[in-house]
Amino acid sequence: MTSTMEHAQVKEACLEQTQRYCVERPIYNQKLLQGQLHRRERTPQTLRQKIAHSCRCSSKKAKSHLYSFLPILKWLPCYPVKEYLLGDIISGISTGVMQLPQGLAYALLAAVPPVFGLYSSFYPVFLYTFFGTSKHISIGTFAVISMMVGGVAVREVPDEMISIGYNSTNDTDFLEYYNARDTKRVQVAVTLAFLSGIIQLCLGFLRFGFVAIYLTEPLVRGFTTAAAVHVFTSQLKYLLGVKTNRYSGPLSVVYSIAAVLSKIMTTNIAALVVGLTCIVLLLIGKEINLRFKKKLPVPIPMEIIVVIIGTGVSAGMNLSESYRVDVVGNIPQGLRAPAVPEIQLIPAIFVDAVAIAIVGFSMAVSMAKIFALKHGYTIDGNQELIALGICNSVGSFFQSFSVTCSMSRSLVQESTGGKTQIAGALSSVMVLLVIVAIGYLFEPLPQTVLAAIVMVNLKGMFKQFGDIAHFWRTSKIELAIWVVAFLASLFLGLDYGLLTAVAFAMITVIYRTQRPQYRILGQVPDTDIYCDVEEYEEVKEHPGIKIFQANASLYFANSESYTSALKKKTGVDPCAILAARRKAQKRHAREIKAANELRKKAVLKLVNSSTNDMEASIKHEIANDELPVNGKFASPDASVQDTSPDEHEHFVAPKTNIHSLILDFTPVNFVDSVGAKTLKSVIKEYKEVGVCVCIASCSGPVMNELTRLTFFDNTVTRELLFHSIHDAVLACQVKDRSASQTDSDL
Repeated sequence: MTSTMEHAQVKEACLEQTQRYCVERPIYNQKLLQGQLHRRERTPQTLRQKIAHSCRCSSKKAKSHLYSFLPILKWLPCYPVKEYLLGDIISGISTGVMQLPQGLAYALLAAVPPVFGLYSSFYPVFLYTFFGTSKHISIGTFAVISMMVGGVAVREVPDEMISIGYNSTNDTDFLEYYNARDTKRVQVAVTLAFLSGIIQLCLGFLRFGFVAIYLTEPLVRGFTTAAAVHVFTSQLKYLLGVKTNRYSGPLSVVYSIAAVLSKIMTTNIAALVVGLTCIVLLLIGKEINLRFKKKLPVPIPMEIIVVIIGTGVSAGMNLSESYRVDVVGNIPQGLRAPAVPEIQLIPAIFVDAVAIAIVGFSMAVSMAKIFALKHGYTIDGNQELIALGICNSVGSFFQSFSVTCSMSRSLVQESTGGKTQIAGALSSVMVLLVIVAIGYLFEPLPQTVLAAIVMVNLKGMFKQFGDIAHFWRTSKIELAIWVVAFLASLFLGLDYGLLTAVAFAMITVIYRTQRPQYRILGQVPDTDIYCDVEEYEEVKEHPGIKIFQANASLYFANSESYTSALKKKTGVDPCAILAARRKAQKRHAREIKAANELRKKAVLKLVNSSTNDMEASIKHEIANDELPVNGKFASPDASVQDTSPDEHEHFVAPKTNIHSLILDFTPVNFVDSVGAKTLKSVIKEYKEVGVCVCIASCSGPVMNELTRLTFFDNTVTRELLFHSIHDAVLACQVKDRSASQTDSDL
């Protein structure tokens, strides 16, 4: 009893604290509302005026464009040295230490010599400092992009193409073969970077930063998970120390695994032991960094430690000569002179360049948005496209392949105290020191160590298999997108897989708009709030009024499903009602005709059987007395046209108990010509069966589209459109009361 009283008191207190919403105003339809509002006068500009305005330049506008193109000019002059410099230095060193081994390792994925991974870890990173808008992401080599680059390079320059003419068993000939192959693959990778950079630049200048929205999160995660499988498979031969060809295109994963298994008996035990040892050390280091993240001032740089140890062990034990372990080999000192990419390769790699450009931008902008949201600043998607385009296109002249944001390095750069891209510039300077000074020290580094680094860095991507359970619980459609992106990218290759996944994602959007959810709304008592009647017990429908809502726009793809759902949900099918009435009218006509025939036969029978004296009285009686037909009496001369309204109404199908139908257009974003015709047809069909159709909560753009599509005429006026559902309900109630009063007066 006490708990019940306490609950009642709490409820009463909550009600007292609830603010009241009370407005008294007329019932607004669109015609009345537009009559009380005054549109702002806008003078339309001619094309010449628009061009002149866009070409007009002022010092303020020039400064704004310069700051937008070179964001460093905006933040560097006000850089707080005392607050930010120490954190940026520590972050730059930590990221640089991580960038060095990853640059070497991901060069193997790109099918180019390791030194080109170092070039790709210097030029683009340094350029992004000037043009990027994100303060925390780390630009450089990335596994997925490197794998896509390597797939194109191997496809354009397969081993068989170069091996022609190098059939000698001489070591010098083999060296020339590998040099020729690598040179051609570098040309493909460099040209691919140049073309993808140009595509990103064009998209950025054309303000096409929104293209990333088509790469939805389930698609990207499914795609990157498949890419992780590709990467892992490609590194098996380096881990085992076996010699196999590299495959690209559809079913390349299957071919790679089959090739490795066919050579499993030739596994280099020394390479396998070194690789597995490095994997164990790296996993231990990552686990320590994860568990003691808050206590460690900077993460333990296990990758560079493993590289140093692997290089030392390889040099000390002479693994290359003694155990035939493949090593990095020659790393030339110094920077290369700039060179123009091979332009004649562009037609063959154009589609791949588009895929790499979009995937690279999607990776970068998604990570940039995460850090921007976390630290309270904004990024410019179009400027990010321009920045990446400059990094790739300019970097290609200095022999770097396509780059993007690395998730693992970005997390390190942010978690170690990095505040600006000064940290990224310092990390690129560390890579530069290795290139110009101490790169030769890493020549004995076993390739199996680099394979171990790549494999361990895929740990985060393999965790994305957990998305299957997550999307199963939350959204079956997003699960389908993830699965299609994964399977298509796994078996068709990363380029065709991405195109397939994007196409499927667009199909799901069309499917959702074609199969929206339909609801009948009712009123929350004593409010102007309307909710789904099947969802809440308190919600009640108004007698004689149906409120229909579809959570999609009305256009050619879903207009038929919209009308069929409308008839099903409301229980009123005008076509069925009209057909039933016509059938009843025909039946009524047949019954009247049969009754007339019976009367005539009865009259003739009575005339023939009566005497002449009684003939007049019989005729008089028949003329005045009506014979019963279907429970009613009709005169002998009655016909279909002469039947009374009451008798006619008795034979037609019963009228529907709904007098008004309200279409809630709150979720509708657009209406095309087919949708407008469908809507007009619905209004006319329901009017024929005595149901008035109104439209509520129609937005301004949709109103303009209906006007442009000549939706309104003498029969469909703006008086049928209401500002809100409640306005429409009140108007329908008033109209019904007026009609009832008129009928009672008659």
